[in-house]
Amino acid sequence: MAFQKVCDIQDIVPGTGVCALIDGQQVAVFRPSAAEEVRAISNLDPFYQSNVLSRGLIVEHQGELWVASPLKKQRFNLATGACMEDERFSVKAYKARVTKGAVEISA
Repeated sequence: MAFQKVCDIQDIVPGTGVCALIDGQQVAVFRPSAAEEVRAISNLDPFYQSNVLSRGLIVEHQGELWVASPLKKQRFNLATGACMEDERFSVKAYKARVTKGAVEISA
């Protein structure tokens, strides 16, 4: 499983997300806190077919991290991609890591 560098960890403000293009797919990359930890899911909101999830709000629910879509606030799990409000919908979750200050995503 090959990892691709998408940016440096300092390029992502803690508590926010950015969008990266990996193998032609938009990926939402999140830095939940000041720690060197990242999570990644598809940027495509499946309810509206819009690439907006990287602009969503990171929230915590029952000890898990989610992102709330900026459109209608459906929440997607940052580890699994599952939708909290409607289990029929989900997004792809990607393996993400920080190596020597570089954010890397595996497609």
